[in-house]
Amino acid sequence: MAARAYWQGQIRLALVSIPVEIYPATRSGAAVAFNQIHEPTGKRIRYEKVVQGVGPVDSDDIIKGYEVSKGNYVLLEDEEIEAVKIESRKTLDLVQFVEADAIDVLYYEKPYFVLPADDLAEEAYAVLRDALRETRKVGLGQLSVRGREQLVSLKPCGKGLILEILRYADEVTKAQTYFASIPDQKADPDLLDLATAIIDKKTAPFRPEEFHDRYVDALHRLIEKKKKAKGKRVIEEEDEAPSARGGNVIDLMAALKKSVGDTAKPAPAKKAPARKAPAKPRAPAKRKSA
Repeated sequence: MAARAYWQGQIRLALVSIPVEIYPATRSGAAVAFNQIHEPTGKRIRYEKVVQGVGPVDSDDIIKGYEVSKGNYVLLEDEEIEAVKIESRKTLDLVQFVEADAIDVLYYEKPYFVLPADDLAEEAYAVLRDALRETRKVGLGQLSVRGREQLVSLKPCGKGLILEILRYADEVTKAQTYFASIPDQKADPDLLDLATAIIDKKTAPFRPEEFHDRYVDALHRLIEKKKKAKGKRVIEEEDEAPSARGGNVIDLMAALKKSVGDTAKPAPAKKAPARKAPAKPRAPAKRKSA
């Protein structure tokens, strides 16, 4: 089944409009979802909407409320909320361009593939893609979808374009809030050399398929065992013995050297300075005869 487009419209650069379709670049397939089951009957537990002191209530009696102080709410009707929603637009205006590395990683939220909508759009699409690549710039704009505006960036990716939903400034906590208390000190040069050696040794191309969520894998194995055991209790065996926890005090230099596999030949021990041979006794000087 073909993927459904998240958005269809036009990307506008000045007077040029490019018809495009946007598709999700990620999917949520790894998570294992559970339902709560009433064990004596094996039936799924459902939830009722209740009011304290009143009990279950009808859906028709429920409206939305925004808490302005403890226990005090501003009540809003669905029609009032709908009235302030942003009208969905079919045009994404690129209003600004920034350096490719100017956007902090904290602002990136979710990526989407951007494709030309038809054959006629391919030429203008390629021009925009190559212009962004040549200038090393990222385009910024606001996309109107489902009643709200999303801040987005647009950048080249291989033969195509990637659109990324960005967080707004008030959604991001400044790093200084957490990092301010970290001492401002430089790393020891010798320890830094060993750490960079470890990084160099372990550097390789990024292959995401080599990484797996071992917890999810173990859950799937357990579920398969339970299916075969027809409901009987199954204990999942641990793959690895838990590592013994040692003290907190470590020799950082020794640990780094062990990690890097220090094969350098040890420096030759300094030789003690040669001891001088004791001076030979001098013969007594002959007296001159008078």
